[in-house]
Amino acid sequence: MDYIANILFVILLVLGIGYFTRNIRKVIRNIRLGRDIDRSDRKNERWKQMAKIALGQTKMVRRPIAGILHLIVYLGFIIINIEVLEIIIDGVFGTHRVFSFLGSTYNFLIGSFEILAFLVLITVVIFWIRRNIIRLKRFLSPEMKGWPKMDGNVILYFEVVLMLLFLIMNAADFKLQLLETPHYYDPAGVMGSFPISQFIKPQFDNMAVSTIILIERTAWWLHIIGILLFLNYLYFSKHLHIMLAFPNTFFADLNPQGSLDNLEAVTNEVMLMMDPEADPFAAPAEGSEDEEPAKFGASDVTDLNWAQLLNSYTCTECGRCTSECPANQTGKKLSPRKIMMDTRDRLQEVGDNIDKNGSFVDDGKQLLNDYITPEELWACTSCNACVEACPVSISPLSIIIDMRRYLVMEQSAAPTDLNNMMSNIENNGAPWPFNQMDRLNWKDEA
Repeated sequence: MDYIANILFVILLVLGIGYFTRNIRKVIRNIRLGRDIDRSDRKNERWKQMAKIALGQTKMVRRPIAGILHLIVYLGFIIINIEVLEIIIDGVFGTHRVFSFLGSTYNFLIGSFEILAFLVLITVVIFWIRRNIIRLKRFLSPEMKGWPKMDGNVILYFEVVLMLLFLIMNAADFKLQLLETPHYYDPAGVMGSFPISQFIKPQFDNMAVSTIILIERTAWWLHIIGILLFLNYLYFSKHLHIMLAFPNTFFADLNPQGSLDNLEAVTNEVMLMMDPEADPFAAPAEGSEDEEPAKFGASDVTDLNWAQLLNSYTCTECGRCTSECPANQTGKKLSPRKIMMDTRDRLQEVGDNIDKNGSFVDDGKQLLNDYITPEELWACTSCNACVEACPVSISPLSIIIDMRRYLVMEQSAAPTDLNNMMSNIENNGAPWPFNQMDRLNWKDEA
């Protein structure tokens, strides 16, 4: 009968990992819908940035309480995966605690896992209280209603269930080893150290061995099923950042904050105008760098570059960007978090369209207006507070700037004050509505 359980386990594993792989390929395809951009420079800096921010969590701990709590869950997730590897090997080959040959090192690992699991349980409860009892302001924004709010809680429930199953499984296993139960017992001694589950073990003292085995096997199966469900839930959740934070920090913009890139197409136009030998009426060769661009700026997700689309999938919805945004603090509609969430939702919509039709079929919608309004875009002060606050190096500002460019250069839809300023610069050489000859009149009045 054991081999049947092993076969079922392999089937479950293949289905779970296969479905996850299928969905991750969709994410990669969707990200590649963006314009190409070169982020292959300064590799040493990029590796250091990824190690510092994604692995070291340095920006997360700038808010110490939330940062330390998140660090506990993060370490628990990373380290306990070693235990998952052992479960997979045991499930495929029918072994029991296959890594126990490590001896005292194994005991230390299992003990560390249990302590981490207990700390994760406490941390998750605190996170739940912060979201649902204390109700922190940054979790109450309009964009955090409905699914985003539910998603934040679902992942906490997942963590609680997985950690409890892990501890119950270990407690039952510990009891079975002490009872010298076949398959669990090793004459060399107890396999593992159980600093937390030893306090659960007394609950099994008056139970039959067969009942304890049933509890242990049930907890074991539910634990691995829960892990596979959690893995596949990531695709539908903001918690995809667990994996994407690493490439996102690696491919982040390394230029100084506050420096804006120039549109290459605009630069080419200006250079053409300044070239006395150029023929402005000559038709550019198809595919050449001088070919007239299809669009200035961005009105939909396919106008953004792939790094910006990667940003949208990496957003953790933590709200640090919005809580630091001066425009949002003064009551304006702009929420940098919403910008990223809207971009991701629209990108997912485009991806679903492709899945359904084989290629994208115009749905009469776009990111601008249908998801993000001009009012939101023009509320931005370009201060970079959102970029500085983001714990995983996301830049909502870059998307805002590109969409503003579209409004100005494609639709001539800049706000009146901005149009007046640009007219003054064109006519007077300055933002103010004064003739150049009158510019110094103020000194005569002083």
